[in-house]
Amino acid sequence: MRRLHCGLTALVALLGLALSACTSEPDTFTGTRLTSPFKAADVTLSDTDGTPYSLATDTTKPLTLVFFGYTSCPDYCPMVMNNLAAAVNRLDAADKKKVDVVFVTTDPATDTAQRLRSYLDGYNKSFIGLTGDIEQVIEAGDSLKVYVSDGKKLPSGGYDLGGHTTSTLAIDPSHHAVALWNQETSSAEFASDIHTLLTDDE
Repeated sequence: MRRLHCGLTALVALLGLALSACTSEPDTFTGTRLTSPFKAADVTLSDTDGTPYSLATDTTKPLTLVFFGYTSCPDYCPMVMNNLAAAVNRLDAADKKKVDVVFVTTDPATDTAQRLRSYLDGYNKSFIGLTGDIEQVIEAGDSLKVYVSDGKKLPSGGYDLGGHTTSTLAIDPSHHAVALWNQETSSAEFASDIHTLLTDDE
């Protein structure tokens, strides 16, 4: 079942990359610019190589796009990640060098480093995967106004594992979230807005 999931994820990503070439670039900024940027909390997570990574110190590129999700998410996560992968594919070489994409797992108990790396490789091998204790993930999310479920037992008897806000955030080199997008944002809209943000200070 896990192999099938990874295969389907890769297929969706490839289809999205192909379809992205058929849509036109938007004329206006699609996302939401934050007039009061969110400061990322200095919480030390780990990337898929086991290297410490903090959204408050390691987001040093001109732009870091951050999404909180989990690998077994059946709907919004693959849709957003597919559009982010297609958006990066649309960027020219100069813009690509200025952008990181970071995926923070909201289900660290299940998403091992190996599983997270395999999942992200289906979209783009340069994407950074982060994990940590659920309390650390929640703290990192809170600072960026991202809800992350703590896995408490639901009234139905099950557990709400992996629940999360579906926004994607843009973090600048001062480690502040300066813009965000909802889960409906297309690859063309992402790419256009990314270019706009990168050229704002030029």
